[in-house]
Amino acid sequence: MIPSTPHKKTLHSILASKLKLTIPSPSSPDSLDFSDVFGPLTPHHHKASPSSSSPSSSSPCVALGDPQVIHNRSHSLLGPSPRFAVTAPLLPFKEDMVFQSEGSDKEGGDEVGEGRVGPGDFEIMRVVGKGAFGKVFQVRKKGGPEISGDSDGIFAMKVMRKDTIISKNHMDYMKAERDILIKVEHPFIVSLRCSFQTNSKLYLIMDFVNGGHLFFHLYRQGIFSEDQARVYIAEIVSAVSHLHKSGIVHRDLKPENILMDADGHVMLTDFGLAKEIDESSRSNSMCGTTEYMAPEILLSKGHNKDADWWSIGILLYEMLTGQPPFTHANRQKLQQRIIKEKVKLPSYLSSEAHSLLKGLLQKEPSRRLGSGPTGGDEIQNHKWFRSINWKKLEARELQPKFKPDVSGKDCTANFDQCWTAMPLDDSPAPTPTAGGHFQGYTYVAPNPWLSS
Repeated sequence: MIPSTPHKKTLHSILASKLKLTIPSPSSPDSLDFSDVFGPLTPHHHKASPSSSSPSSSSPCVALGDPQVIHNRSHSLLGPSPRFAVTAPLLPFKEDMVFQSEGSDKEGGDEVGEGRVGPGDFEIMRVVGKGAFGKVFQVRKKGGPEISGDSDGIFAMKVMRKDTIISKNHMDYMKAERDILIKVEHPFIVSLRCSFQTNSKLYLIMDFVNGGHLFFHLYRQGIFSEDQARVYIAEIVSAVSHLHKSGIVHRDLKPENILMDADGHVMLTDFGLAKEIDESSRSNSMCGTTEYMAPEILLSKGHNKDADWWSIGILLYEMLTGQPPFTHANRQKLQQRIIKEKVKLPSYLSSEAHSLLKGLLQKEPSRRLGSGPTGGDEIQNHKWFRSINWKKLEARELQPKFKPDVSGKDCTANFDQCWTAMPLDDSPAPTPTAGGHFQGYTYVAPNPWLSS
């Protein structure tokens, strides 16, 4: 039975007197309005602005459910190539702070609750990247539960819109990115500290790597010497070998997805296209950035971890010459060059570099260096890496010749002003009506100090 209006007023009065509360009338200027949190009383749908959900590349997906093929070079979701920073005031999040508790809703599942980390525990400092599904912020932890790696409180927060992810049918890729980051721990791979979600967004909290992108440093210098490139490629080979041993293929290796820390070591990031593949399996997805895509991907022959070794060959060639070996303004002609043309190796490179590039850039994946039973060890044993002590390298004891100019833990001088000058608010997004897509997304990394 629904009580009458006078009866409800009586109940309110009794409750207020018992709790010693003053409840303002709805017409009072001091009345409480929760419409900004819970929405209006009458349900309605909001349409996201086209600009807020537009992908970073205008090229369509090859097929529904496949990740996007990047036809134009674009920046990683962990931040773009850097130039200089601007100063801006810190702002709190303006996120839709409606969280469900465990099992309370088909869509939410494991949302933020008491004792959990959420957007309100972070203060936005800078925008450091923007991509197809949202933004990446530099943030400072301001309260709430402690999370691993919280020594200075500075993190990168990757925020992705659920409605855009669902509309592009990329739910599996977003969940795979989180699962892979949880599974992987390596000195040259960016660490995931925690993940959570709200009604409308997914959040990944990662270490903030402030030395800038390899992309920026490469294009500022023009080319790297073989000695300088050797350390970078060795660290990348070490990271990718670890991924492959864990059954993971990255599939989007390029300078924009390789960060540099304050000590000059490289850090692999952006696992949005990564996939878990066992030794006998192949993926038929057309994905990646065209200049770095292996011929077997372009030919839709099915690919596995060997495709990553091709991309590393392209990376090495670009480091030593200043551009990828295959370029063309026309996408179809670029693809044909990758499939058919022989790689032209500059005469000024050493014979060891020639040998390594020829091995990595074999068009036939079964003949490619790294495709054998020993995998990455085959590459590490190549004569070009003769001077590398791999144990010291993985202990971060080999010091790179170049260190980026970093003034502190919160320095963003190595990130492009096109991002750092953006408004700092985490803009609202509509809540998808479909449920159950992101069940079990929440994760908090264990504290190593508490581990046995």
